[in-house]
Amino acid sequence: MSLLTVKNLSVRIEDKLIVDDVSFDLSERERLSILGPNGAGKTVLLKALLNLIPSTGKIGWSPEARIGYVPQKIDAEIHLPLTFNDLFQAKCSTLRVSIHDARNVAESVGLTKDILATPVGHLSGGQFQRGLIGFALIGEPNVLLLDEPTASVDEPGEEHIYELIHRLQEERNLASIMVSHDLSFVFRYATTVLCLNRQRVCFGSPRDALSHDVLEKLYGESVGFYAHDHHVSVSQPVQS
Repeated sequence: MSLLTVKNLSVRIEDKLIVDDVSFDLSERERLSILGPNGAGKTVLLKALLNLIPSTGKIGWSPEARIGYVPQKIDAEIHLPLTFNDLFQAKCSTLRVSIHDARNVAESVGLTKDILATPVGHLSGGQFQRGLIGFALIGEPNVLLLDEPTASVDEPGEEHIYELIHRLQEERNLASIMVSHDLSFVFRYATTVLCLNRQRVCFGSPRDALSHDVLEKLYGESVGFYAHDHHVSVSQPVQS
């Protein structure tokens, strides 16, 4: 079943064309990764899908779609005594779901009672990101939109966040749309990739769509990688 149909989507911001005539679909349990260089329109595309910014074209969410959103970052004031306990309780109240749902979510993403009670401005990047993922899961979404979920996490913690996301996708049968710069993650876990540089550059399975020619066209430089038995090593890091 299709959860999302996007046709001829374009976004202008202050008369500047950011996303130009992009079309794609998302099915149940599909894991779509969006790749592209800085300024390609990746975050703008996600915000358009969430109706946070105006766009033209068609964005058709299925009535069965329940959306969770993990932003790239939230500026947390270090002196603000706001905790993920507060945020989880507020969302449960808004959605009228039991606080037990939040406790189950917290456990599933590795948030201890101490972490939940710590002001968000004092959490590590990994702890904060786990909190954002947990917040998005309250209400039992069946599709997650994630905007570079490891952007604020140090390199050793990136793998833990990627493994957490993959486990949650498996356990909860989640579809996902993830902005990522990590080709190794895309090759390991994504079922579909959308290459974006204002316009759609490629769309399909990672191994079919991400040829050397496509990556060079996308990033304007040669990007080396090798694939063997579903394991990919990226010899040159790619930044989004």
